[in-house]
Amino acid sequence: MEYSDRYQQSIAQPETFWKQQAEEIDWYKKPSTILGVDELGSDRWFADGELNTAYLALDYHVENGRAEQTALIYDSPVTNTVEQYSYRELRDQVACFAGVLREQGIGKGDRVIIYMPMVPQALVAMYACARLGAVHSVVFGGFAARELAIRIDDAKPKLLLAASYGIEVDKVIPYKPLVDQAVELAEFPPQRCVILQRPQLKAEMIEGQDLDWQALTSRAKPADPVPVKATDPLYILYTSGTTGKPKGVVRDNGGHAVALKYSMKAVYDINPGEVFWAASDIGWVVGHSYIIYAPLLAGCTTLMYEGKPVRTPDAGAFWRVIEQHKVKACFAAPTAFRAIKKEDPEGALKQKYDLSSMTNLFLAGERLDPPTYYWLKELCDIPVIDHWWQTETGWAIAGNPMGISPQETKAGSATLPSPGFNVQIVDETGKSLPTGKQGQVVIKRPLPPACLPTLWGDHQRFIESYMSEFPGYYLTGDGGYFDEEGYLFIMGRTDDVINVAGHRLSTGEIEEVIASHDAVAECAVISQNDALKGELPIGFAVLKDGVELNPVQLQAEVVAKVRNDIGPIACFKQLMVVKRLPKTRSGKILRKTMKSIANGESYSAPGTIDDPVVLDEIAEALDN
Repeated sequence: MEYSDRYQQSIAQPETFWKQQAEEIDWYKKPSTILGVDELGSDRWFADGELNTAYLALDYHVENGRAEQTALIYDSPVTNTVEQYSYRELRDQVACFAGVLREQGIGKGDRVIIYMPMVPQALVAMYACARLGAVHSVVFGGFAARELAIRIDDAKPKLLLAASYGIEVDKVIPYKPLVDQAVELAEFPPQRCVILQRPQLKAEMIEGQDLDWQALTSRAKPADPVPVKATDPLYILYTSGTTGKPKGVVRDNGGHAVALKYSMKAVYDINPGEVFWAASDIGWVVGHSYIIYAPLLAGCTTLMYEGKPVRTPDAGAFWRVIEQHKVKACFAAPTAFRAIKKEDPEGALKQKYDLSSMTNLFLAGERLDPPTYYWLKELCDIPVIDHWWQTETGWAIAGNPMGISPQETKAGSATLPSPGFNVQIVDETGKSLPTGKQGQVVIKRPLPPACLPTLWGDHQRFIESYMSEFPGYYLTGDGGYFDEEGYLFIMGRTDDVINVAGHRLSTGEIEEVIASHDAVAECAVISQNDALKGELPIGFAVLKDGVELNPVQLQAEVVAKVRNDIGPIACFKQLMVVKRLPKTRSGKILRKTMKSIANGESYSAPGTIDDPVVLDEIAEALDN
């Protein structure tokens, strides 16, 4: 069955389609109700089914011939470590640590905060929670104490799991002082903290609060998987909210397992036994879905990388990992490859490695700008695939269905909606827009399995954030359009639209033009208030390493190009050259914060920011 047939069935007959996919899961109790609505009015999948996610990802494979296959490869250039774990070894470690959690009083429905770097024990901890039916909430290791405390108070965990430190390139970041401060700040602190002592730095333990990970593990008795309902929560993952208070996205067990296992073949064309590398962090949804869960649910080998695309040790780091571990497909954020392109614009370091194992390169997390797309396509000579999804959906809303019927890629497009996602483009009144017309991107209910059914402890906010603006539809918050061939183009957040004298322009369109200049490594466009035009665009550009170009000359060339490619209606006249752009730790550019700075509005550095000093550099550039 080709993509179009499968997609049409998933929209016209969602219960039939997802019942077929659910057959691929080894349920304790098979669901008889495929799709229903809960007491809060949310769509729920497989409500009367029972399963255990940790069993499906580990024990099932041990019992069905994959016990000795490599499940996890851990590659840490910052500690000069490479380790491999078979499915049997991982299953045993998870069962043992589930025993540790059980001894600490953790059971079905209890919350556990995980505040750890990219180490195998983080994966073990997540699966140990799943094994017991407990709900984990991973907080990016190294987040500020205040941000950690906010998440503690929202999730109200019984237990917090942390490591003694993490490593950022060559800098050791002690986690324990941040944990101690967060526990002190929290109104609802955890009963205990379990600390993994990494060898390079031992944390000072607080009697009565802290327990030693290794000591507890050495005497623990393994715990068996606990059956849970398909609708029981697997995890809470916090994403930034417009009010400043993070939103706790809830992921269920059943829909999550079905959709993610399906996606490994349908979206990524990865088969059991093959190596898949999501170059992300466990603190983000990509890390949850495609480092921790989906590859193992599908019987693949997953790769956990504790390093960066550059400086660990150089811009050839990704190519080395792909060759060494025979990666079939890599998935990373565009910002990672822009960093590589900045340091190695000719791609000379790639030539040192044999990348013949890699058949596809996937990008997501932010829009893949066409210049980076073309650079990668020429450099790698394999399909370079942009796909689009959100923390809230858990997997790709749109992508190139490489395991069903691969399509030709188009620069700037996320290709086609994934089966189950009824994507539509509407105007401000909810009226459907024609082909080629930009508008709000919405998804008609029912949302497919794995999408959030609510926000933790705040269903009203879920309704207001996603469901109320266009009744019957999920509001993605992104703008975009379909072309005449049905390809979906996502142009950025709808609050990244500039209104210049009544003309609505996407920042993504202008950024695309700026990024096409040979000297530019990456860029961002924001709007500044203007008494005459309403808003005017301002551009920021980071130059490629080794490029020397007078900023005045660059501005003149880019302004002329924007005028030629978009038109004088853009009123684009300002381009500033900066050393770097402010980003979250996941690589997303903080355009909203930059806009506040440009407009003289009060702002605070988000807890997710990579380096707050960059905001001062942006403010200085604007002052000059």
